[in-house]
Amino acid sequence: MADESQKWVLMVTAQTPTNIAVIKYWGKRDEKLILPVNDSISVTLDPAHLCTTTTVSVSPTFDQDRMWLNGEEISISGGRFQSCLREIRSRATDIDDKEKGINITKKDWEKLHVHISSYNNFPTAAGLASSAAGFACLVFALGKLMNVKEDHSQLSAIARQGSGSACRSLYGGFVKWIMGKEEKGTDSLAVQLADEKHWDELVIVIAVVSSRQKETSSTTGMRDTVETSLLLQHRAKEVVPKRILKMEEAIKNRDFASFAQLTCTDSNQFHAVCLDTCPPIFYMNDTSHRIISLVEKWNKAEGTPQVAYTFDAGPNAVLIARNRKTAALLIQKLLFCFPPNSDADLSSFVLGDKSILKDAGVESPGDIETLPAPPEIKDPSQKFRGDVSYFICTRPGRGPVVLSDESHLLNPETGLPK
Repeated sequence: MADESQKWVLMVTAQTPTNIAVIKYWGKRDEKLILPVNDSISVTLDPAHLCTTTTVSVSPTFDQDRMWLNGEEISISGGRFQSCLREIRSRATDIDDKEKGINITKKDWEKLHVHISSYNNFPTAAGLASSAAGFACLVFALGKLMNVKEDHSQLSAIARQGSGSACRSLYGGFVKWIMGKEEKGTDSLAVQLADEKHWDELVIVIAVVSSRQKETSSTTGMRDTVETSLLLQHRAKEVVPKRILKMEEAIKNRDFASFAQLTCTDSNQFHAVCLDTCPPIFYMNDTSHRIISLVEKWNKAEGTPQVAYTFDAGPNAVLIARNRKTAALLIQKLLFCFPPNSDADLSSFVLGDKSILKDAGVESPGDIETLPAPPEIKDPSQKFRGDVSYFICTRPGRGPVVLSDESHLLNPETGLPK
């Protein structure tokens, strides 16, 4: 290893997307290794709109592992962080950077400490899979820093030990997490079903109903469900295996009608399983239910699904429109029913791909007031102003990437936050 007196700092910054499951993961057969009771399938969201950026650095001058999340130092003594660090360190290989005079052997990695800084461009722990993007980014970035040779699928099995859904954020497009059969979980990993270009006409609108931290964490909720819900056992054994096959087929054939029907049905069953838990878990709220009703009535009126909805462990709606034209109509309907508070700024009420607003004919808050009432609404005078905090317009997106040195969140000389 380079002389201890040398103050070198080696650094890598990566960006990883979040993902939304269309066939849900809920329930573990092994808590420690995070092995699920069923397969799941997700769509990776465009990292331009929803992602985690993580800088990892190593230096002989660091005396302990440290981490900062969104600018605040956090403890990484927890089992999940330690599992990821241990697994990556055990796979580290030699580095010989003659230009910087840095030579690190496989054995050196056991003694060297790392500094980690991570930033989410969306609310943490609000049901938008921030832990999935976070752990995927941590593992991907550490893998690059430590010259790990494993492929994305093998890395996904490590990310899984941080947060189950994290394994699906190691790929773009449509991703399947195979539950696996092995006791040690070596075969519980993610594979890509199709890349983000395969079905690129899809548009995704997220209604952030609440960015507050949820009352029942996913970890606690899953444990209670596994222990008390008979419906979960039926779901895992009988329902999901058939749905997985149908969903793979729908994605392959870009069959939106089947995709939407499976997505909505699986979301509803996941929340039914939560209600079947003792004590029952309520992740959705009245606003969530109103959004479901709007979409269901619209799909029924059209005779074929226009939009799919899915809700993770929280009240936020993820709405997948079949194409851009449908997405513009969806935005019109949502803005009519859930307009912003009168003092809200439109640019902070609709985030992400704002060009869809133009397609919807909305360029100022005044335009929202003149939108036509959706025919699905019984009482057009009843509006739920302020019930949606904001919307994010996005699309299926790519997997993790390494960013340039200008993107570092840590000072390249000290390894401390900038």
